[in-house]
Amino acid sequence: MKSGFVSLIGRPNVGKSTLLNEIVGSKVAITSPKPQTTRNIIQGIYNDAESQIVFVDTPGIHKPNNKLGQVLNRQAYYSIDDVDIILLLVDASENLGPGDKYIIERLKEINKPVILILNKIDKITHEKILEKIVEYKDLYDFKEIIPVSALKNNNIEDLIKTIKQYLTDEFAYFEQNTITNQSISFLISEMVREKIFLLTEEEVPHSVTCVTERIEKGNSSYHIHVAIIVDRDSLKRIIIGKNGSMIKEIGMKARVDIEKILGKKVYLELFVKTIKKWRDKEKYLMEFGYYDFEK
Repeated sequence: MKSGFVSLIGRPNVGKSTLLNEIVGSKVAITSPKPQTTRNIIQGIYNDAESQIVFVDTPGIHKPNNKLGQVLNRQAYYSIDDVDIILLLVDASENLGPGDKYIIERLKEINKPVILILNKIDKITHEKILEKIVEYKDLYDFKEIIPVSALKNNNIEDLIKTIKQYLTDEFAYFEQNTITNQSISFLISEMVREKIFLLTEEEVPHSVTCVTERIEKGNSSYHIHVAIIVDRDSLKRIIIGKNGSMIKEIGMKARVDIEKILGKKVYLELFVKTIKKWRDKEKYLMEFGYYDFEK
């Protein structure tokens, strides 16, 4: 048995969460076209007969323009310190930008194996892939450069095989059937938050927090109550929508994903709470075991 911790880093929207979900074979991290969707460090666990790889998904590294951005960056950099291998994801369909170069410069301070993942190769030609490999090869001494498409499950098996070559531990950190370190309550909250981002587009900021207040397990179904926490009444009106149309659609789409996780029928009740003061929000979150990292 070989094992180890692998950090997924890169700019926002390069496909880190999509890749993690594809490797693990289940949705453990939410995805969205919006940058900074991942707000927590999430562990997804890959298991097979000969190895256990603990992947650490991180918020996208970017130039922060507010306090939330600063905290997300600190979380991403922190994850680099405690892992064995680093996977740097870049969007191969986009030009090499200052954000990619900034991250690469930071990696030069670290003495750990770094594997470059050229993601989204389904969007470009084979010739363009070769050009990208040459371009990035001159910037850093990557241990490996692997082109993949997380969305199309292209070359994922080769990526796993390559990572195994750099694993050094010889024991399992988790039970064989464990796919994430996150609780069911957290995953449910994230599924709801994902649908809010997908359906409200730019109208709702990333500061929206979702909290699973109650899970009632029946013989053949679950009754689940999730609160959506906002700091302004205007956001509350957007999320509820005209005659409750928006919150109904959010609930319908989230329920589909939650049922896949739980394997049973789910009755999902959503409601929106406006909490304007930080101290009141902190007290509420602590009541349900949540920590808001925006502090």
